[in-house]
Amino acid sequence: KYSNNHTNLQETTRTGQVMGEFGRLYEQQYAVALFNSIRLDIEGGGGPQPQLLHRKIPLENKSIFSGSLFHYLEENKKWRNHFLFVPDSYNISYYESKVSHDRQLHPKGTINCAGYKVLTSMEQYLDLIGNSLPSVKAKVGSTPFLKCASQFPLILWHPYARHYYFCVTTEKEQEKWHAVLQDCVRHTNDGLTEEDKVQTPAFTDAVRLYRQAHGHYGSWEMMCGSPSQILSNLVMEGLLPELRDLISPRLKGKLHERQRNWMLISDAVYSLVEEQCQSQYEALFQKCEGARSSLDASIRTDMDQIITSKEHITNKIKAVVLPKAEKLLKVSIQPYISSILDALMEPTSRGFSEVREVFFRELVDMSKNTLNDSSKETIKISMLAFHPVKMLSCYEKVEHLSLEGLQQRFDVSSPSVFIQRAQILMREQMDDAVYTFEQILHQSLESQGTEELCKTIQRCQDRVIKKFDYDSSTVRKRFFREALLQIFIPYMLKQLSPSCASELPRFQELIFEDFSRFILVENIFEEVVLHSAMKDIMMAVKEAAVQRRHNLFRDSIVLSNSDPSLHLLGENPSIDWAKEHGGAKEEVDGTQKKRRMKQVVSMIQDEDSQVMSMESCMAVPNNDDIPEKDEEAAEKDEDEDVDGEESSNGKASLELSESTSPTTPENPALMNGSVKNEDEAKVEEREKEIPLTVEIATEIDSAVEENNKEKDRQLVLEEQQLTHQVVQEEVPVTGSPPKEMSSGTTDTVPENPAAAVKADSPTPPHDDSGFQSPTSGGVQAEEKAGVVPCTVASLAAEAQLVVKEASTTVAPEDDAQTIDSETRDQ
Repeated sequence: KYSNNHTNLQETTRTGQVMGEFGRLYEQQYAVALFNSIRLDIEGGGGPQPQLLHRKIPLENKSIFSGSLFHYLEENKKWRNHFLFVPDSYNISYYESKVSHDRQLHPKGTINCAGYKVLTSMEQYLDLIGNSLPSVKAKVGSTPFLKCASQFPLILWHPYARHYYFCVTTEKEQEKWHAVLQDCVRHTNDGLTEEDKVQTPAFTDAVRLYRQAHGHYGSWEMMCGSPSQILSNLVMEGLLPELRDLISPRLKGKLHERQRNWMLISDAVYSLVEEQCQSQYEALFQKCEGARSSLDASIRTDMDQIITSKEHITNKIKAVVLPKAEKLLKVSIQPYISSILDALMEPTSRGFSEVREVFFRELVDMSKNTLNDSSKETIKISMLAFHPVKMLSCYEKVEHLSLEGLQQRFDVSSPSVFIQRAQILMREQMDDAVYTFEQILHQSLESQGTEELCKTIQRCQDRVIKKFDYDSSTVRKRFFREALLQIFIPYMLKQLSPSCASELPRFQELIFEDFSRFILVENIFEEVVLHSAMKDIMMAVKEAAVQRRHNLFRDSIVLSNSDPSLHLLGENPSIDWAKEHGGAKEEVDGTQKKRRMKQVVSMIQDEDSQVMSMESCMAVPNNDDIPEKDEEAAEKDEDEDVDGEESSNGKASLELSESTSPTTPENPALMNGSVKNEDEAKVEEREKEIPLTVEIATEIDSAVEENNKEKDRQLVLEEQQLTHQVVQEEVPVTGSPPKEMSSGTTDTVPENPAAAVKADSPTPPHDDSGFQSPTSGGVQAEEKAGVVPCTVASLAAEAQLVVKEASTTVAPEDDAQTIDSETRDQ
């Protein structure tokens, strides 16, 4: 009891100290950030204009994922099957069952994933637990306090807060849930919005200055979450070592009991700290917002004088700081710029290239779906950027980013800060591309209709891809510059502060008292250091843009207002294709659609997966085959199989429709106008992995028609040549046995005269449609190009013409039977 009271008193005292010092810094930086924001609005900001449109509220009335899995409860130390629901806020809610969620009951708990790490093995977790209590060492062979219900765990670990334990029954389930949980962590870590040009810079600068005052330079992994969470992490950074020294010697019991008790104590303290930080920060923010109007008036009145005074002080500080900064740059920074830039560019460029490839593949799949269904309901890529499984391949490319060997030198705690930033930029670029494509396509369909939907999709796709390439280059170059500044500037400040800090106070006396709230010598000192390094960093990024392997545009290529009519669509809301073009189904199910939110990640049952008792999250058969779940599929019960879901969608892809059909249609002419039969197309697509382009799909009908006309003309010519050859060579009409030649060879009259003449006939002329008549050379050439020369319908037409030719020729019965058998073979 005494220890708990002492801990609470210590926690309250430390929180008050940290918030008091932070509050003073925040008030100073708030006035500076307000001045910079107003100055930027007046003078205007440069830089290239983005070509893609940006969606303001991308996840409105959407949910990310939901499913059931085993959850370990600390209260009774047992595993229970719980239903997890991930809404658009990415705060995970868990329920007793799916029925509880459907009845809109209160969840048993909510998890904010900011600051967490997702672990998939007990070994990783036990290592982190051991590091949290360094004085308590585990004995060899000692059993952990937690035993998983399966061999596929999912653990959410936090250095201060409560840990959460889940497990599933299959590896595919683990992979899918791992991607979903990683997306929750990634999204909640990005808690500070960049749209607020005053609050966010003031907050981040105040936190940075506070940590620098306590000797902590460089990037900080726990700069994640909402402002109250970041401040709680700031308090716990200094409080946790003191609590560990105080409480660790007093923990009794076995190893796993001491570890568990320490985690419970840390979580309880963290909850109290967060509650106090939130209330004190809200009061501080309201105080600054109350004084904003008076500060705004003072800035706008004295803007010119403030700028002049600041420039005067900047020149004074440059004279003192710049020689030292340039010397430090030459010795300690310039030799490492190129190597660090290469380490950043390689995985980042691969990640953005994968984003482009995923976007292209989705559009190709959508184009193939329009072959079966030409309605607008087949357009389903709205939530592609927020699909954690489909975007997983993009995120994994950046995971290889490593700054090994440079972290200790430049005080970089971990590359995870840069990895998550790059992944967030990739997701934003993907969503901008999808939103721009939807707006352009919707505008085109309103004027043209759906008669040539494939061609319209292709044209829109080409426009968006070009805009994506330009914006991707701009975003990456800005990311590289910011990352290099984050690495080098803290190191330079740490080296220059001891010699320059003592000279800065005398410059504060040169500032007028009325302007002292907007001009701070500490900020000017950092700006001088930043500009000294900016020249070398800009030059390094500019030289890297010339290299073709990074796929960057040069700085001289600036697109401004290249498509002014497009930006008029930027204010339009997201397009709900199913709602707008769904037809009668929407009216029947309208009452249920208001109650159920559209889910981004659908759940597909795997035939080989093991089902857990009660309810279970259904495993994913393949990451690439996960479609977005439409509103009709969301209304199906959980017990329905996959075929039922796909039939309710009514928009299955070409591969799915072919794989589900067990037999070939009786009439080949009624088949879809594809260039291959179903079995060959399926096998060939998997082996060659060559996507069916939109041009081939749209030219099939014209090519087949031209082939049939060419065959008609060729068969008439062959019939005339056959008659002429029979008369000249006096070949008997009736069948005769083979004649023995003097050389011992046998000259056999071909059973199919049409085939013999066809082999001797000249090659027909090339067709303008891109297809050739079905001769041997044409077939081989087209097979090498990945295109089959004719369809089943053309084969049937050719067979009918051959039969017609045979009926007009006088031949014996056995020859007629041979022709019929070859016709059946064809």
